[in-house]
Amino acid sequence: MDKELEAEIHPLKHDDRKPRGNLENQTEKNRSFKKTSHHSGFAQCRTVAFFFLLFSCLFVVFIISFIIPCPDRPISQKMWEINYNTAVTYDFMEFKDINEDTVQDVIFLYKDSNSSSSGNISCTDEGLTSPCVFLAAVSGANGSLLWERPVVQDVAYMECFNYEMPNGPPSSCFIVGEKKSSFLAVDFTIGEILWHLPWRFGVNDSILSPFLRIPDVTGNGVEDLLLFIRSGREIKSYLYSSTTGDQVGSMSRLNIEGEVGYVMHVTNTGAYYIIFHSASFLLGYPLKEIYDEMTGGRSIFEEDPYWKIMIDNVTHRMPLSLSSGTIRYLMKVPRNTGNDILLVKSDACELLDGQRLILKWTLNMSEVVRKPVLGYYKPGALAIVLENGTGVQRKIFIVDAASGAILWSHTLNAFAGTPKSAAVMTADRRSAFFFWSSSNQMETVDSQKTLYMFHPTFPDNFLELTNITKNIVAFNVLFEQNHHASYVLLTGPTDQDWPGLVSLSKQKVKENVLNARVIWLGQQAKPENEQSIKDRFYELRYKREA
Repeated sequence: MDKELEAEIHPLKHDDRKPRGNLENQTEKNRSFKKTSHHSGFAQCRTVAFFFLLFSCLFVVFIISFIIPCPDRPISQKMWEINYNTAVTYDFMEFKDINEDTVQDVIFLYKDSNSSSSGNISCTDEGLTSPCVFLAAVSGANGSLLWERPVVQDVAYMECFNYEMPNGPPSSCFIVGEKKSSFLAVDFTIGEILWHLPWRFGVNDSILSPFLRIPDVTGNGVEDLLLFIRSGREIKSYLYSSTTGDQVGSMSRLNIEGEVGYVMHVTNTGAYYIIFHSASFLLGYPLKEIYDEMTGGRSIFEEDPYWKIMIDNVTHRMPLSLSSGTIRYLMKVPRNTGNDILLVKSDACELLDGQRLILKWTLNMSEVVRKPVLGYYKPGALAIVLENGTGVQRKIFIVDAASGAILWSHTLNAFAGTPKSAAVMTADRRSAFFFWSSSNQMETVDSQKTLYMFHPTFPDNFLELTNITKNIVAFNVLFEQNHHASYVLLTGPTDQDWPGLVSLSKQKVKENVLNARVIWLGQQAKPENEQSIKDRFYELRYKREA
């Protein structure tokens, strides 16, 4: 009875006698079931989220690809050409990506009675008689007209400045009309005239080139314009706001006789100087002195202590122990810090240190026919291209800028108006050089002109790219998108009395290489076949200089 009563009072007590192993196994199974159920729910949520994101991404791709149209990007043609039938042209070309399609566009001048067929503005619209000079811009991608505008009756001088500052001033061309009729600035991104002034100088005054950009003196953050005018036996200087055309201060006078040339030079201390050459002398004028004379106020410029002692206070001559030859060209040669000064003289070429003006090297050469061109013969090492010879032949020299050593030379036939040499950097930090030559030494009206390409990795070869018989007015080679290079040719008459066909054309170098002819220089053996050399020229890649 007691046992039965106890069983009724504690019905679960007998379970305590069950083996613990069985109990633990049952408990573990319960936990495992709960855990599996929990993870299964999380996995389902994660799967749902994954497919939701996947379908969202696919939907966005569908919208972008099929509903929102992609912007059209112009395809840069391998070659294009535009013509003006009864026109004359000028030795001037400028390059800028105007329509922002990554291809450099071409700005040039031509004189005609009417604008091109694509234009809608005439000479009379700008108060000019016909024919007049048009400033035009064409697409570098396909040669289509971007804009054109009548600017002056005839051109005495023109120079363009490319401003690359974000939200800065428009890039501008500054034009002086023939017979000193007008002075104007044109925004060459859209062809609009920014300002137009009457020419205020004397009838017998002559404008000197180049125009110089100087640091902002008008307080608008834009570089301003310094001009030099030859008037009798003195040189007058004028300063203008590049954005409004307003004259800053008054005229200043420099007592320099004879034919002159000049460059703007910045010393190691940041001081600005105008270096003039006259006969066999160099003269240095601090920009501070010129600006102070113009404005009579407190100058924003400084002088270099070393140059202040070196330059004569009265004559402005720079005491140099150089050859007595007449200076023909003066140019700056970049170095790691600042610029050196190259003098091309009637008996030698001399390179001066840009700060101390001491002689670094001399190269005996007496018939350099034009201002030198810079390029790279060795990787990253600047070189100078000199063209020497005034007769029917000229010799091309490539000279190491650091030492003056001759790295390479070759003789070519010359012709009247031979375009200057050109260079464009390749991916190996050298340059591809381009030279023009005549097919024969006896030039006639229809003489054939040949364009040669040279690269330092093939010192014994030229590549003959093209032959033409037209009169070449302007030529240049420039870096293009996707590591290509192109050359631009402006051909036609320049005599105002004999208008004719004016052509502007552009050709990718790579396309010309396909049909080029390999020229072997000298009598050396031919270790490679012509096709392998053309293949290696074809594979050249180009880069924009820093």
